[in-house]
Amino acid sequence: MSIVSPQLLSQRIQQMEESATIKMAQMARDLAAKGHDVISLSLGEPDFDTPEHIKEAAKKALDEGFTKYTPVPGLVELRKAIQTKFKRDNDLDFEVNQIVVSNGAKQSIANICMSLLDEGDEVIILAPFWVSYSAIVELAGGKPVLVSAGIEDDYKVRPEQVANAITDRTKIVLFSSPCNPTGSVYTADELKGLADVVAQHEGVHIISDEIYEYINFTGKHVSIGAFENVKDRTITVNGFSKGFAMTGWRLGYLGAPASIAKACAKIQGQFTSGATAFGQKAAAHALLSDMSPSYKMREAFLQRRDMVIDLLSAIPGMKVNQPQGAFYIFPDISAYFGKTTPQGTIIQSSDDFCEYLLNQAYVATVTGSAFGADKCFRISYAASEEELRESAKRIAAAVADLT
Repeated sequence: MSIVSPQLLSQRIQQMEESATIKMAQMARDLAAKGHDVISLSLGEPDFDTPEHIKEAAKKALDEGFTKYTPVPGLVELRKAIQTKFKRDNDLDFEVNQIVVSNGAKQSIANICMSLLDEGDEVIILAPFWVSYSAIVELAGGKPVLVSAGIEDDYKVRPEQVANAITDRTKIVLFSSPCNPTGSVYTADELKGLADVVAQHEGVHIISDEIYEYINFTGKHVSIGAFENVKDRTITVNGFSKGFAMTGWRLGYLGAPASIAKACAKIQGQFTSGATAFGQKAAAHALLSDMSPSYKMREAFLQRRDMVIDLLSAIPGMKVNQPQGAFYIFPDISAYFGKTTPQGTIIQSSDDFCEYLLNQAYVATVTGSAFGADKCFRISYAASEEELRESAKRIAAAVADLT
């Protein structure tokens, strides 16, 4: 078997970081394959099954022959359902031709970046940020500019920080709310402050990733695109993975100014074409039918959040806030830096800490460095209460062994 020399691979792929969440999940699977009892809290995936009525809609679509190619930007039926959802839930007005359905929200973000960015254009990313943002920006030729907030600010960036980061090369401001990895949710006033900053700079667009919209504990989700002064420069990204427990269906979408939507469809037409036909039929049904399963998931996540906060807050040195959405806790673990493991290794970073937890406690988490916050690490509480309690017990024991 021939071996491809690394020199034959493009600089693009050699310089690209591997997804930290996927890497940690694989490391956990490798340990489990060796017989270890590993609890994985690394992937951002609801542990619930897709609601039955959505699965039945997909089966019905299959039986009716929806197995052919779809229009690149998505079935009109689904785009009309998304149009209704945007107006109903987000106070956003989009025409059908302003909506593009993709193979996941990740592809939507990639389509946007490839449509808007030229080499060297800057993208302000509010940090902590989802691991793929910077990699996607770099792949599209852009330069990530990280603007960060710590736990003392509930991990939410202030408008003046964004204002200070904007240059004549800034093309996009990119963020998520509710946020992955922190679970933080920007309030209406906070979003208005960000909108007012961007509105002063013609040519700067906002990408608002709202994939966790339905896992929001504040009572009301707010979309930054609803503010009049940025509505024509905001691209709203969403999907079905989190709120409908449809991760494996690979369905996301965006609403954008018509010229950008057309460009995204053009890009997609050369890469993947349209998303799966019967999945789109089921997704349209999901948006316009019974939402109670999504609300029940949200309540379950809220109960778990409170439990995990209590458990982690009892561990000496673990600094925990109270996130208002998603299904993550993002503790500050800098108190453990400089401490020594039983094996004699000094914990110098979140990478070291997460590797220690995996090998010592058999609990898989994700290092904060992957999210632009090396003092922290991410725990997904999309797991059973039994697993979460056992994980906290193991983490507490592992931390107690540090000297």
